[in-house]
Amino acid sequence: MSIFNELKDSLTEAVDIKQGRKAPSRVTRYEVADVKTLRESLAITQAQSAQAQGTSVDTIKSWESKRRNPTGLAAKVLATIQDDPEFYHQLAAH
Repeated sequence: MSIFNELKDSLTEAVDIKQGRKAPSRVTRYEVADVKTLRESLAITQAQSAQAQGTSVDTIKSWESKRRNPTGLAAKVLATIQDDPEFYHQLAAH
């Protein structure tokens, strides 16, 4: 089978899944950290959280109000802090 036919079959399958004619073989979901609860559990301010993560206070505010969700590296850092709160202190020290 050529790469073209494999891609075509894959796209056809994606359309079938999107239109509900076929169930996906797997679904991956990532839990988004509750940024406000996490920050409050660390007893830190939004400014301290922003500084440690190298972002702005406005970004922290929008994550906390659920207007935006952290993505990429920020999501991974928050998940790590959630699993190991001591990691925040290591991060803040740099």
